[in-house]
Amino acid sequence: QVQLVESGGGLVQAGGSLRLSCAASGLTFSSYAMAWFRQAPGKEREIVTAINWSGRSTYYAGSVKGRFTISRDNVKNTVYLQMNSLKPEDTAVYYCAARATTVLVTTIDDVNYWGQGTQVTVSS
Repeated sequence: QVQLVESGGGLVQAGGSLRLSCAASGLTFSSYAMAWFRQAPGKEREIVTAINWSGRSTYYAGSVKGRFTISRDNVKNTVYLQMNSLKPEDTAVYYCAARATTVLVTTIDDVNYWGQGTQVTVSS
């Protein structure tokens, strides 16, 4: 049974930082591309960032480029999202996602597995 368990969300002031983690189990982690999506109230779920199986290829949405960093540890079966210079518009539920592929996963329809989500709230 595949499980993706996110942690690290919370409330932070604008300009602050948070680090999200997503621990994966029940799959061969190094064979999966990983991604973070987010969904704000009343909005559609959107891609934030993605990383390929090796960690050598990444993608960032324009709104987070230069502020967020995705990384992975294939020994710990964990993907991370370091979020710096947070803005109120970053407030959303952040979801970890996985797809068994050698390329990046950046669209909702391509995702094989989802985590349960973790709330990130940025106050102004």
